[in-house]
Amino acid sequence: MEEIASVYARSLFEVAMEHDKLDVVRDQLGEFADALDQNQEMQVFFFSPYFSTPEKEEGLDKVVTGVDPLVRNFLKLLIEKSRMPAVFRVRRSLDELWQRENKLLPVEVTSAIELDKQTVKQIGDRIGEETGQKIELSERVEPDILGGLIVRVGNSIIDASIRARLDQLRKQVAKT
Repeated sequence: MEEIASVYARSLFEVAMEHDKLDVVRDQLGEFADALDQNQEMQVFFFSPYFSTPEKEEGLDKVVTGVDPLVRNFLKLLIEKSRMPAVFRVRRSLDELWQRENKLLPVEVTSAIELDKQTVKQIGDRIGEETGQKIELSERVEPDILGGLIVRVGNSIIDASIRARLDQLRKQVAKT
């Protein structure tokens, strides 16, 4: 099943790239998969062999509104080929392809107190501008750093915390 999902994901990825809709397709497929995962009745309907392909397609049209035609047609293909249970694996494979395509740079901002979202976003935007890469931004609160920030960019760490400064001062005093 994993190989089938990979083939479907690769095909969807390529079509989405051709139409410059990769982000839209990824997001909408993810929303559908999440809704399906959270609704047992939808799973029974779409996964069951007791409902016909036309019934499932009609149900899909009622459940999925306002999605890109690429996503709608892809979901109908899964229904037609009785592959709807693979949608979760397809989503996972598509996410992996999307991440490789977008080369997301992980950035983690650690502070002693919770920062407002705009400040964290500005830090991420600035790093994105400097590196020329798209950023996968996360934040963490760690009271032990006392104040300031620790910013982890990929494998690099910028430690501008008060705790780091105090440790440096302690080492300097110990040398004298």
